[in-house]
Amino acid sequence: MHGGDGANGYAAAVAGFRWNIPPRYNIATDCCDRWADGEPERVALLRYMPGAPLEPVTYGELKRGSQALAAALAASGVAAGDRVAILLPQSVETVLAHLAAYRLGAIAVPLAALFGVEALRYRLANSGAKALVTDRIGLGKVATIRDALPDLSVVLCTDGADTAASADDFHRAIAGHDAAFETIATGPNDPALMIFTSGTTGPPKGALHGHRVLAGHVPGVAFTHGFPPRPGDRFWTPSDWAWAGGLLNALLPALVHGVPVVFGPFRPFDPEEAFALMAEADIRNAFLPPTALRMMRAVAKPRERFDLKLRTIGAAGESLGRETYEWAASSLRVPVNEFYGQTECNYIIGASAALGVSRAGFIGKPLPGHAVAILDADGQPASFDAEGEIAVKRPDPTMFLRYWQDDAATAAKFVGDWMLTGDRGVMDADGYIRFLGRDDDIIISAGYRIGPSEVEDCLALHPAVAMAAVVGQPDALRTEIVKAYVALRPDAEPSVALAEEIKRFVRRHLSAAEYPREIEFVDEIPLTTSGKVIRRVFRERARRKAEEISGD
Repeated sequence: MHGGDGANGYAAAVAGFRWNIPPRYNIATDCCDRWADGEPERVALLRYMPGAPLEPVTYGELKRGSQALAAALAASGVAAGDRVAILLPQSVETVLAHLAAYRLGAIAVPLAALFGVEALRYRLANSGAKALVTDRIGLGKVATIRDALPDLSVVLCTDGADTAASADDFHRAIAGHDAAFETIATGPNDPALMIFTSGTTGPPKGALHGHRVLAGHVPGVAFTHGFPPRPGDRFWTPSDWAWAGGLLNALLPALVHGVPVVFGPFRPFDPEEAFALMAEADIRNAFLPPTALRMMRAVAKPRERFDLKLRTIGAAGESLGRETYEWAASSLRVPVNEFYGQTECNYIIGASAALGVSRAGFIGKPLPGHAVAILDADGQPASFDAEGEIAVKRPDPTMFLRYWQDDAATAAKFVGDWMLTGDRGVMDADGYIRFLGRDDDIIISAGYRIGPSEVEDCLALHPAVAMAAVVGQPDALRTEIVKAYVALRPDAEPSVALAEEIKRFVRRHLSAAEYPREIEFVDEIPLTTSGKVIRRVFRERARRKAEEISGD
């Protein structure tokens, strides 16, 4: 797929597009070896520290390091099909761990550094992870739940060995093995990656992807980022590489395209620091969640204050909105190419200013190679401008293979060959799709998809909580915030201090993205006859509260 101008460029891109994924395909080969074998000194990663020179890491270094790590893992008993959990922030070690897992034919299980012990316990146990690559912070969390993880037999720590935690030194393991490990000959449909996604009922589900998932993302990234590599291109995202957004919307496809990826220190997002990083590191291509862009609007005159060299901006994870779209076009002088997908099937709709596909308030058009429709209540494609459910047709290389150990949930995700997203949308006569909302109870806050069940379960662990209902409350900055309605036990009294204590409890046990930013105490939580929380009552209540706050 190549660039073009105007609507004719989009039509030609769609008409001329064909998937060409070879019968032997491995993620490590595509995003590393294809460059390392011909240009080993080509820069793959750039470590950013404020005020210091960028530190380059080459494709050759990534190949040698990941081959040695694969050999070390294999010597420890990790084999094809085994799950390798990766609990690290953005770092070289994160990339090496992913590439090593793919070389082994193992299944990488990325875990967010923000996760608390309960979130980690469930994901590590459910995936049956045999190996874990982490740092000292992650090791401290996992050490408290190690007895609940009987499958976990190999732990490598990037901060050095820890005898008490039965963890070996990550770097010593690499140094002690030969970099001649031969990558397993995998096919596109062989399992490679498992990313946990949250639903409205039950615990999080592991969306299992084949190696093809990367090949499926590469054209979409090209479409929304002006067909890289172009001279000077350099990629950055503040998104955690453990999330589908950071990993599959940015890191791995950028490496395939031969575009260096900048990564920086792990800390909360700050708009001033983001602008400074993009200026100092000469960022040309950025993937920025809409919440980050909204926060960046608070920085006055960014083009005047910072020497920005941005060429493209992609945004996804939640609705961008007309105001933020127009602000970016005027203040950053770069159009934001919004795109859409889910953990189960990502990068299926998008915009491309380079091809004339860009319209405020719309998430774009179906990307070349993807069959997307708005389905009516009967499961049939809806007419133009009629509301329905966004769906994508299989086969599709970005589509998951199945939910891990959950055939019933996998089957329920489909109607015939259409994978249902649970999101509502409208397609106009020009093919543009407008996102309307969700059928289910998923909360989208600052780009994170949060399942209320997991938060409710965590709240119930607090000794003062009898029952809780969790919903999304509309929020101008984050799209939604997590709002918890809590019924207390008879011996507990509602107070501001207790609400703050409960917030800290959930943040500690789950993550900084999932804890309720607002808690409201109620006398009771209404349930259905089957014992499920009736969340629609609270969603309406949260909506009214948001309207009161905004003054509408």
